[in-house]
Order: sequence, then structure tokens, then C-alpha cells
Amino acid sequence: MSNIKKAFENGKAFIAFITCGDPDLETTAAVVRAAAENGADLIELGIPFSDPTAEGPVIQGANLRALNGGITTDKIFDFVKELRRDVTVPMVFMTYANVVFSYDAKRFISTCKNIGIDGLILPDLPFEEKDEFQSLCKENGVDLVSLIAPTSENRIAMIAKEAEGFLYIVSSLGVTGMRSEIKTDLASIVKVVRENTDVPCAIGFGISTPEQAKKMADISDGAIVGSAIIKLLEKHGKDAPKYIGEYVKSMKDAIRTF
Repeated sequence: MSNIKKAFENGKAFIAFITCGDPDLETTAAVVRAAAENGADLIELGIPFSDPTAEGPVIQGANLRALNGGITTDKIFDFVKELRRDVTVPMVFMTYANVVFSYDAKRFISTCKNIGIDGLILPDLPFEEKDEFQSLCKENGVDLVSLIAPTSENRIAMIAKEAEGFLYIVSSLGVTGMRSEIKTDLASIVKVVRENTDVPCAIGFGISTPEQAKKMADISDGAIVGSAIIKLLEKHGKDAPKYIGEYVKSMKDAIRTF
């Protein structure tokens, strides 16, 4: 069984996104542990990239701060290896195809396996071009997580049929960032997903409040939050883990099914 599926075994999953190295890896480690201790069922670790096309200004800012601080993919690999000594929740990398290509895809994905990364999310990788990564991921037991956007329409069934780990449903058009309202007809997207796969699906992009998280988790199998967590990091810096722990607890409590 995919380790990622464990995140969805105990009711609705709360998934936290954290950019590695913002403001430094020590803080990232403390934030990951605070999130896991307070109910995060799965953690997405962002590998910074100079041109993160799917990200809004909040996560772009985190990428720049991390890169300016000297973060590298190798440092992140060493960091995750250390983190895995005590952090047991499923973890996936979220980054861009260029990061994997420039590192060497075979070496990158085999390292993911060796350090305990369970999946890989590449928002700029078109579904039709995923084969070159897919075989390497299968060889190494790393789930290549697919995204479904509001524009996917007649491709939803096709993407769902080949899903691994979990399906990342993008709530809104555009880039990541907090939104006051999510207007996409997500229930109809989830319906098509459910008709074509047993793989769980979680909704992300724009979720920041417990009310929004509950609404999204009621439709799907979980809620994904990134920008709201990164905003707390930007505001509190090295003191952020305490605030992020409290925030994660409030989000997990909101989606908990009793």
C-alpha cells in the first residue's frame, strides 16, 4: 500500500505545505514537527525554484528567501533524511520539472526513495508528458501525484484512472494564494473522480480558514493549505513553529469527522 494512503485512513486529511529553507532549515524542521504533532496527516515540502509558475506572491516570496539563503536540493535531501529519524507522517516533495531534470531525474527520484519521500508533485508537468518520470517513480516506489484543475473538464476521468497516492484537486484558476471565496463547482469534479478511482482526493489552492477547510473536506477526502502557513512564517520567522502548530490544530479540528 502507498504510504500516502495512510494519511487518509483516519477520516479527512489535513495536508500542510511548507517551503524548505524559509527562513532556514532549522525553522523548517521545527515547523514540520509542529505541524505533524498538531494533526497534519501529510506534509508537502516545497523545493524552491527561481520561477515557480503555479505560485502566488506569498509562496514566491518564500522561494526567493530560501534561495537567497543558499538553499540547494542536496541540502534539502540531507535535511529530510535527518527529519525522517522521528517524523513518521507521509511526506511528498512539491517542485518543478526543471528542478528534477537539472538534478538528473533518475538520481533525484532514487534519492527520494532512499530518504523516505513518499511522493512527488510537479505542477508544471502536463499529464500527457508524465511518462518519463512515471517509470522512474514506479521503480522507486514514489507516487507521482497528479493535479486536476477546473480546466481539466473532459480529462478528469483519464487523469483519475491513472492516479497514484492522492489526487490534488486545484480549487480555482490562477496561482496559489488565500481567497475569500471559492466558486468552482468542485462537487462535480469530485463526482467524476470517485467514478473512476478509489485513490483519495484533496482540495488545495486558496484555503485559509477552518470554515473553508471544512467545506472542502466535506466534498473531498481532505484539505491542502500552503499560503496561509507561509504567511505565518513570513510574519513570525524563527518563532513561527508555535503559531503554525496552533493554526494546524484549528484546521484539523475543523475537518475532523467524529
